[in-house]
Amino acid sequence: MKLHRRVFVVGGHVTPFIGKSHPDFVWKRHPDFGKRENPTLEQHLTAAIRGAFDDTGVDPAAIQRGTVGNFLGSLFSNQAHLGSMAVRAHEGLYGTPFVRTEAACASGGLAVTAAIDAIQAGLDVTLAAGAEVQTTVSPREGAGFLARASHWETERDIDDFTFPAMFARRNKAYKERWGVTEEQLAHIVVKAYANANRNPLAHMKAVKVSLEHASAPSDTNPQFLRNEELREHLKVTDCSQVSDGAAALILASEEGLTRLGISASDCVEVLAYGHSTGPLGMVDDYTSLNTTSRAAREMYADAGITPGEVGVAEVHDCFHVTEALMTEALGFTDAGGGGRLAAEGATTLEGRIPVNTGGGLIAFGHPVGATGVKQVLEVARQMKGRCGDYQIATPPTVGVTANMGGDDRTSVCMAFRA
Repeated sequence: MKLHRRVFVVGGHVTPFIGKSHPDFVWKRHPDFGKRENPTLEQHLTAAIRGAFDDTGVDPAAIQRGTVGNFLGSLFSNQAHLGSMAVRAHEGLYGTPFVRTEAACASGGLAVTAAIDAIQAGLDVTLAAGAEVQTTVSPREGAGFLARASHWETERDIDDFTFPAMFARRNKAYKERWGVTEEQLAHIVVKAYANANRNPLAHMKAVKVSLEHASAPSDTNPQFLRNEELREHLKVTDCSQVSDGAAALILASEEGLTRLGISASDCVEVLAYGHSTGPLGMVDDYTSLNTTSRAAREMYADAGITPGEVGVAEVHDCFHVTEALMTEALGFTDAGGGGRLAAEGATTLEGRIPVNTGGGLIAFGHPVGATGVKQVLEVARQMKGRCGDYQIATPPTVGVTANMGGDDRTSVCMAFRA
C-alpha cells in the first residue's frame, strides 16, 4: 500500500519471550514448579502496552485507535474479545476503540497495518499490539490448536504436528529441487541462537547450538514427526519456539508527532506495506513463498526502494527452511540461493544483509500474535542503534519485515526508513 500520509514508528515495548528452556519459565523441571505461575495472556498484553507508554512518554489518552493481534487466545487461554482486554491495560484507554486482528501467525503484522490504515483514514496517533500464550497445554495438543491455521479438512491429518510436517514437506521439495544441504540450512539455526544469546529478551538466550548439533539428528536433536515420508526432513532445532509474550508499538502521523511533542528525527518512518493472501490448502509450489513474493513486490514498488537498499530484515523463520525461502522472496538472493546465502554468512550481524538480528522465531521466540509487532520494533531499534549487544555496527537506513500466516497463505511485508 502506498501511503498518502506519512506514518512514523514512535516506539514501543517487547516483553521477554518465554517458554521451555527459558530460565524464568516455570515448568515441571523448574525449581519453582508448583510455587508460582507463568504470566497470563492479559499480563503479557498489559506489560507490553504499558511498556510502550513508558518507552515513548505518550499519554494513553492520546491513542485514538488500537488493534491487538492474536490467533488463539480463545483456545490456549479461554479468552477472546481481546480489544476490550487491551483497554484494561490503562485507565487512560477506557473508551478508546480497540479491535482484534487474526490471520494466524500474521496476526501481529495485520495489527500494525490496521493501525497504519487508521492514520491514512485521518487519525493521528494509534497503537498496535500483539500477544500470545501457547504453553498452557501439551505440545501435541497445542499443535492441534495451531493446525487451525491450515485447511483443516484436507491438511490436519498430515501429522500430529501439522505445521512442522507442512514445512518438512517444503524442506524436502526445496532440497530436492536445488540441491540445498542440511548443513547449509543449519547455518540459519546457528545464527539464530548466536544472536539470541546476545539478546536479553530472547526465549533461547541461555541455550547455545553448534553447527554440528544443528546439522544432523541425534538423541538431543531428534526427528519427531510420525509421517514417515517427511520425518527425516525436520529436527527439533529446525523449529521456532512455542513461546509466550507480547509486543506493542505506537504510530503517529506528522500532525500526531507535533501533538505529542516528538521529533520525526527520533522516529522511523513507514514507507509502505504489501499484503497478500492465498487460498488455504492450495500451495502451488513448495519451493517458493509465492504469497510473500507478491506482498514484497507491492511493498518495494510502493516504497520506491529495491532489495539492494535494504540494510536489515526481520523475516518469518517459523522453520529454518522458511528463512531461506523468505530471503529469496524478498529478493536478497536468487531462487534456491537461500541456503548458500546463510552458509556464506551474508545474513549474520556482520554480513551484507543481516536477517533476524535478535534471534528470529527460531531463538527469539514465536508468541504467534506478537511476532509481527515485534518484528517492526526490532527493525526500528536496529535503525536507531538501540539493540545493545546485538546491534549492527553501522545502523541501517532502510529495513523491511515479512510476517507470514499459515503455509504462506497470508503475508505482510513492510518497509521503513530511518
